[in-house]
Amino acid sequence: MTSQLTEKLTSLFKKMRGFGKLSESNVADAVREVRLALLAADVNYQVAKEFCDEVKAKCMGQEVLDSIRPGDQFVKIVHDELIAKFSANDTTLTPNRPLRLLLCGLNGAGKTTTAAKLALFFKKQKQHVVLVAGDLARPAAIAQLETLGKQIDVPVLTWPNEKNVATVAKAARAEATRLVADVVIFDSAGRLDVDDALLDELEAVSKVWEPQESLLVADAATGQTAVKVAQAFAARVPLTGLVLSKFDADVRGGAALSLQSVTKCPIRFLGTGEATNALEEFVPQRLVSRMLGMGDIIGLVEKAQAEFDLASMEKMEEKLKKNSFDFNDFLAQMRQMKKLGPLENLLGMLPGMANVKTLPGDEKSLGRVEAMILSMTLEERKRPEILNARRRLRIANGSGTSVSELNTLLRRFEEMKKMMQRLARGGNPEKMLKQMLGGRR
Repeated sequence: MTSQLTEKLTSLFKKMRGFGKLSESNVADAVREVRLALLAADVNYQVAKEFCDEVKAKCMGQEVLDSIRPGDQFVKIVHDELIAKFSANDTTLTPNRPLRLLLCGLNGAGKTTTAAKLALFFKKQKQHVVLVAGDLARPAAIAQLETLGKQIDVPVLTWPNEKNVATVAKAARAEATRLVADVVIFDSAGRLDVDDALLDELEAVSKVWEPQESLLVADAATGQTAVKVAQAFAARVPLTGLVLSKFDADVRGGAALSLQSVTKCPIRFLGTGEATNALEEFVPQRLVSRMLGMGDIIGLVEKAQAEFDLASMEKMEEKLKKNSFDFNDFLAQMRQMKKLGPLENLLGMLPGMANVKTLPGDEKSLGRVEAMILSMTLEERKRPEILNARRRLRIANGSGTSVSELNTLLRRFEEMKKMMQRLARGGNPEKMLKQMLGGRR
């Protein structure tokens, strides 16, 4: 996510740190580079201009010009100004319960999937959540929400034969009250484009539903188009926040800054994948750190804590110490890692790793590794040393891979095992990470 903007800014900051002293001339050049990077990342022109004017004004202060590490001061000013932009509005949802949420947006923005993601988000907080299928325009929208509701074990209220969405909203309010729901999420209809019929319908629903939170789901990857869509909705519906869907696909990274500044609506959540757990609360400091290539270790730790089982991790540590770690354990760990989301997103949370394009263990390679392990017998997974030439050929054929790939996996597995054992005994994690990435230049 935001890889293009991150790459350009990281390169600029590296150059700035080489300056012995800041001057009006090199500050002007650096600010121009920031502006070009923002524009290339699809940031609204006026937003980019205002941001750069503020950065330049602060950089020209005497204290900054005379600082011992001027390059670091420049980075800090850009960092602080970005956080100020994203923090202009409160990003947290109202704590009031019961909470009625209205989701709106165009078809294809991921609105129905976002409804399920939000339902799971609240469910993890031990809240009683109910979904309402209010999209009566799109074929199969109700069925899609019902399927997602079953996946996360959240009830979905439907009135499949009703044609009036305001009537659905009224009935849903009454049913949610009867069910004593803490949070009720209304998935409204969308269109391929903004039109009066869509906005009229939303206004009618909003008057009946009376939501405390009206969230627009906007496709982050559409850049300036997302801004125009948000402005059109905000003009007719009292929006309280934004959800940027498909944020993992936003390689330019400008939509977030543009939407926040132009609409004056706070970003509440970021959609970072297709899975129902691929939703992040928007925290300005974390997003800015990722945009500037500084990583988000706190976010990564929180993801791991939410998905990893502490008891199984302790058991794994014991197996490593006893040198009994096998391919069954390796497969279990791979599947737990997959729960954290796409590998590219995880790398973006590690300082200095945001621009890594490929690694030996990229998404496609991980799938082939899993296929090779699943093609082994239980005994072979426990004792890979018994894998002779005949067994290796069988596994390669069964997994649709080559013997060469299998040999590489076996070699890497042994190397990883040794490093993990040293780590479990108190080795240096940073040094081991470098060793694990040693094949990359």
